[in-house]
Amino acid sequence: MRSSEQRILTTHAGSLPRPTALTALHAARARGEAIDDAALRALTESATREVIERQIAAGIDVVNNGEVGRESFISYLRHRMAGFGGTSQRRAQGDLLRYPGYLEQLQRVRGPGEKVSLFSAPQCVAAVEYTSREPIATECDALARLLAPHAGTYSEAFVSSPSPGIVAAAMQNAFYDRLEDYVGALAAALRTEYRTIVDSGFVLQIDAPDLALERHTLFQDKPLAEFLAFARVVVDAINRALVDIPPERVRLHVCWGNYEGAHDLDVPLADVWPEIERARVGGFLLSMANPRHAHEYHFFEQQPLPPSAVLVAGVIDTTTNYVEHPETVADRLRLVAQAVGDPRRVIAGTDCGLETSAGVSMVVPEIAWAKLTALVAGARIASQQLFGGEPAATASPGPPHPRRS
Repeated sequence: MRSSEQRILTTHAGSLPRPTALTALHAARARGEAIDDAALRALTESATREVIERQIAAGIDVVNNGEVGRESFISYLRHRMAGFGGTSQRRAQGDLLRYPGYLEQLQRVRGPGEKVSLFSAPQCVAAVEYTSREPIATECDALARLLAPHAGTYSEAFVSSPSPGIVAAAMQNAFYDRLEDYVGALAAALRTEYRTIVDSGFVLQIDAPDLALERHTLFQDKPLAEFLAFARVVVDAINRALVDIPPERVRLHVCWGNYEGAHDLDVPLADVWPEIERARVGGFLLSMANPRHAHEYHFFEQQPLPPSAVLVAGVIDTTTNYVEHPETVADRLRLVAQAVGDPRRVIAGTDCGLETSAGVSMVVPEIAWAKLTALVAGARIASQQLFGGEPAATASPGPPHPRRS
């Protein structure tokens, strides 16, 4: 992962708004309907080109393909892996069940329409296996090709892939004897995707909301110790999947669920950090903007980051349509940098994705892009405060194999 001696770089957590027509195709395909594959490829190509151009226009340094070609950040694996079928019945988060009036309001707001629900993803019904590396290789090749005209205008690029733990939680086990066995099999299969992303010259982002979210979802009625044991199993599995992959080419995204809600059952960062920090990664992307976790930068005043690790601090809330003022973003970054002790180890990011599942987003598209613009403006202000002077932009020549500064 790149860091900078001159300024705070900017990135985001992965998913970006999809066009309506592309969302409709994803939703139809997820329902098992026949779709026009050529149309899906064409819309994915045009949508990827657009999100790349808009990230660069906004001034984002560490960019990606917006995940627009995937139906969601998890269930797209049904099209790349064997072993899935039927339908999971994922339990609602504990805080939503605790406040049923809000759950009803949320359901009304989201209402009908074309979308891919992660509460009804496929189940695991047979041994999981990554059937072919062609889809992820094609995705990476397309990103490199579409980034090529923009060489020199960004720092590096990343591609995301889910943690085996969040797949196991959302795509429920109906085959393996133990959850631990399922997580291990998923990690072995996902290694193909992890390895292909890094070999293609991109930073790998592992999306692991399970390492916080599942405390108030899958483990909401169980002791904290059982959840932490699950987190230990997941991190061990991730580490096995990352064998021979340089840690500095990987960042881990952990969050408490990308939805507006009470979040008053969220596990504190301090409780889960001993497991999270064991991951063989070079960066940690954590939520630090939403009202429930905006204080948790204080944790790093007492607990240092692992040596050489970077903190991608979420300073944009992805569950509200407020557009953060750049000064607010700068304040958040300054506080995080002071807690970490070195602004060169901080990257500005978002709490989570801006459309983690096709058609499901708390933030409307035009405001999503306004938020990213505010992120860049705030990082510029913070850079002037923390580094001094007018920060100079730094960028690599382009994909693949970005340089590190």
